[in-house]
Amino acid sequence: MQIESTHLPEVQIITPRRHGDSRGFFSESWNRKALLGAGLDLPEFVQDNHSMSHQVGTLRGLHYQAPPHAQGKLVRCGRGSLLDVAVDARRGSPRYGRWVAAELSYENGRQLWIPAGFLHGFVTLQSDTEVVYKCTAHYDHASDGSVLWNSLGIDWGALDPHLSDKDRAATPFADWRSPFLYEDKA
Repeated sequence: MQIESTHLPEVQIITPRRHGDSRGFFSESWNRKALLGAGLDLPEFVQDNHSMSHQVGTLRGLHYQAPPHAQGKLVRCGRGSLLDVAVDARRGSPRYGRWVAAELSYENGRQLWIPAGFLHGFVTLQSDTEVVYKCTAHYDHASDGSVLWNSLGIDWGALDPHLSDKDRAATPFADWRSPFLYEDKA
């Protein structure tokens, strides 16, 4: 597996190797031993999610689950393509409010590791895009939250995205009180 750092050091791009021939390809999208060997020790995953968006420009986010149900996510694209975004939402972090975006697609096989304490969102770049992601905590409705998608200056590439009512009514980042705290592990 290839692991790339981003300008948010906790957020990693992971690209599994693909073994292909005339029939297609095979890839290990998750291999704990290989990631440990590459120096990446991810928490245990307890839930897998799968979403599908019919329209180009469907935007989901910026979502989070508050502690004690905060989720880390390993996100990949099963079909189509998307722009995946992570925002550092840990109060006290030197990178608080900074974001990183990566294009994930069926073709490039890339995955984005987003630890707990980060907001997550994506916008679809192709119709019928499928997003598959592993989570480190189970979904908890009472802990579910959303920050307004356009309140951080993120270049989503979509001026008028398709949004849920929840995402349209979310709190702007400047007015939101993050439930996440930065823990300096240096």
